[in-house]
Amino acid sequence: MGLLRTAFKKVKESLARTRETFVGQVRSLRLGKKHDDALIDQLEATLVQADIGIETALELTAQVRRDFKSGEIDTGDQVLDYMKEHLKSLWPEQNRALRFASEGNTTVILVVCVNGVGKTTSVAKVAADLRRQGKSVLLAACDTYRAGAVRQLEIWSERLGVEIIKGKEGGDPAAVAYDACDAALARKVDVLLIDTAGRMHNDASLMRQLTKIHDITAKKIQGAPHETLLVLDATTGQNAVRQAEQFNDAIDLTGIFLSKLDGSAKGGVVIAVHKAVSVPVKLVGVGETPEDVEAFDPESFIEAMFAETDSVAS
Repeated sequence: MGLLRTAFKKVKESLARTRETFVGQVRSLRLGKKHDDALIDQLEATLVQADIGIETALELTAQVRRDFKSGEIDTGDQVLDYMKEHLKSLWPEQNRALRFASEGNTTVILVVCVNGVGKTTSVAKVAADLRRQGKSVLLAACDTYRAGAVRQLEIWSERLGVEIIKGKEGGDPAAVAYDACDAALARKVDVLLIDTAGRMHNDASLMRQLTKIHDITAKKIQGAPHETLLVLDATTGQNAVRQAEQFNDAIDLTGIFLSKLDGSAKGGVVIAVHKAVSVPVKLVGVGETPEDVEAFDPESFIEAMFAETDSVAS
């Protein structure tokens, strides 16, 4: 099933640190039958620390306060059940599948981010899964500014058995994108996957270069880019939220890839990102190998966050 598969066990394992700091601390509060504002305050602080977002944390604790006062909630387990169902209810119906061009035409996927979030590895994970689906893939090494970036992607292309279009280190990224579009059309590949330079949202020169790459693909290939993915590092917490907001303002994002979920105690940031922008989270990175990428399913994700350690279903 490729990127459409949902592996509850793998996602559950990757959320171990998040579950320990989030659900584990909530359980440890041992909220009793007697309403206690101090305990609710501790719950609110725990939710904020889990990086689910201040707005969501305040909404949850406000409802818990009301339900404690009315007597509808009197145990910690009830609080957990309430939070789980409320968090599930936050997600609207959205198409979380990657967008593809019509049959017989080349799909262009543009990948953007700031430096240090695991973008090139994430590009490799997407390429590997597309290959498992039987699609032909061409990589474009447009991260020409960072020393060694082109070689890093080239190594991945060799491991995965996919071709790559590259230019000189320090060269014009837009020129590489132009050549890659020509090559993709000539070779009739299914997917052109473009790895762009990591950039800060406030670097005007780099953002203009990104816009140039975007416009070139649009001129060369009908409907391109069909997908513009922003890679966010789950370990950065609220910084990831700010990046999502700023990139979404600067470029037409269509999806988010949340990387490094397996190394983060802040997996709840996916909730904060959803609250901040309407762009759907489509993929999550749950390990270091090319196989460690999963389609994001909100209900399964929330279930995994709240799962008991010894009650895992695969």
